[in-house]
Amino acid sequence: MRYVYLLRSESSPNQTYVGSTGDYPKRLKQHNSGESPYTARFRPWRSVVVLRFDDDLKAEAFERYLKSGSGHAFAKRHFW
Repeated sequence: MRYVYLLRSESSPNQTYVGSTGDYPKRLKQHNSGESPYTARFRPWRSVVVLRFDDDLKAEAFERYLKSGSGHAFAKRHFW
């Protein structure tokens, strides 16, 4: 099982992050404690969307899509 998640910075609301993990609560704590170099600067983070996938390959494909040009547009329209 894998989670794809979208986060928004509470301190800098224009900053967003898309990621995936097998343990979402632990990963969110890592983002908010500064353990992730990319997200440490914009702490704290809050969840906007968290999707659970039973198929890891589909989760990875969806994360890649959200990080692509058309995926950015999709996320902006539906999630942000």
